[in-house]
Amino acid sequence: MLLRLDTKDSRPLHEQVAAAIRRAISEGECAPGDRLPPARDLSRALGVNANTVLRGLRALRDEGILEFRRGRGVTVAEGADQRSELLSRTRQLVADAAHLGYGRNDLIEMIRGLS
Repeated sequence: MLLRLDTKDSRPLHEQVAAAIRRAISEGECAPGDRLPPARDLSRALGVNANTVLRGLRALRDEGILEFRRGRGVTVAEGADQRSELLSRTRQLVADAAHLGYGRNDLIEMIRGLS
């Protein structure tokens, strides 16, 4: 798994780490059930602190994209590829709506109106 961070990106590093892993999953570099390298190895490869990597991994765990298993390390959750793609589209929708002057509550009301 080849991950890169953009030094010109203004987002916090842990968000960039999470986004890079999300991208790797959605592009098929990591499949459900695959084990990720240890956080220490990822931090060395990316040139960031191990705690920064762990924070990004925890965010992905909270999103249901990764699973932390004692003794097995961090693995890609079942259905993570689809979930990752959906989350990416959702983030883009929120960004597009904000650009047009709509807030999150406006989007929620629009979605509720669809059902």
